[in-house]
Amino acid sequence: MTEIIIDIRNVWKIYTMDEVKVNALRGLNLKVKKGEFLGILGKSGSGKSTAMNMIGSLDTPTKGDIYLDGVNISNLSESQLAQLRGKKIGFIFQTFNLIPSLTTLQNVMLPMMFQNISPEKREKIAMEILNSLGMSHRLHHTPAKLSGGERQRVAIARALVNNPEVVLADEPTGNLDSKTGKEVVDILRNLHEKDKKTIIIVTHDEALVKVCDRVCYLKDGEIIKEFKKGEKLTLQELR
Repeated sequence: MTEIIIDIRNVWKIYTMDEVKVNALRGLNLKVKKGEFLGILGKSGSGKSTAMNMIGSLDTPTKGDIYLDGVNISNLSESQLAQLRGKKIGFIFQTFNLIPSLTTLQNVMLPMMFQNISPEKREKIAMEILNSLGMSHRLHHTPAKLSGGERQRVAIARALVNNPEVVLADEPTGNLDSKTGKEVVDILRNLHEKDKKTIIIVTHDEALVKVCDRVCYLKDGEIIKEFKKGEKLTLQELR
């Protein structure tokens, strides 16, 4: 039996804006298998970002349950969520979210500080991962001195240092040119195929999800269609 690492059950997220209630998610149900390469596709306003926050335990649902590796995270405290996130999930953001004043090496070492890893081991792990991503010559450069592709490689390295079971990528090629974007996708595919990581890409880019095992199309806070690898993405009637 295939192990389920993320199980989202009837999750609603309701925001109140100027006394108006906005249903960002409407009874979302999603199971993610361990080792799966999943794409979550949808237009702006479809609920993708909210879904990502739920999957990544960055936010808690208004109602419903979210299980991460068998643990119901819906009612955990923020400190408990932070610990679980740090161990289980690596985040790759469209805007990189690197700290401008820190070097490449320091940015990548940072997540390990919160897992009580010794400075010597932090540096060793960070250097090994940066070397594997072709960044060993940029260890002491700050983000301002890096290209967009280099910044994304640093962001990927930072996502991997705690050896997470799930890598969650939010529009990972959104700020990159097509050639650099392809290189980033190849890195993610390599993580999936060789390291058996569970990869989840949240995007509006239909071309990007062609590498996924499965694609869930989100509209108005609900998954309204799923596609398996090799199936044609017929989305015109869904928009």
